[in-house]
Amino acid sequence: MALVVIVTRDVAYKYRGFLSSIMLEIAPTVYLSPHLNAGIRARAWDILADWYKAEPQGSIVMVWKDVNEIGGVGIKNLGNPPSELVELDGLWVVKHMM
Repeated sequence: MALVVIVTRDVAYKYRGFLSSIMLEIAPTVYLSPHLNAGIRARAWDILADWYKAEPQGSIVMVWKDVNEIGGVGIKNLGNPPSELVELDGLWVVKHMM
């Protein structure tokens, strides 16, 4: 089990209802779960991805601790974030899009 954080931006209200039913909403559109296992995390992401595919609006980013990923952080996103994550020397860095 690992800490999982999901941040949404400009998505339909149903995302907020779903995410707040499985995670704690610590700030508007910022959801946290300190003990979400990989199976539940994957199922939740599948639901979000299916909804997003049917209604592509806004963006969703999910991060969690993953020692097998770059910098020890797993990252998934839907939508177009205003920046791009790029691996540099074993760490994630942000490349701002102009």
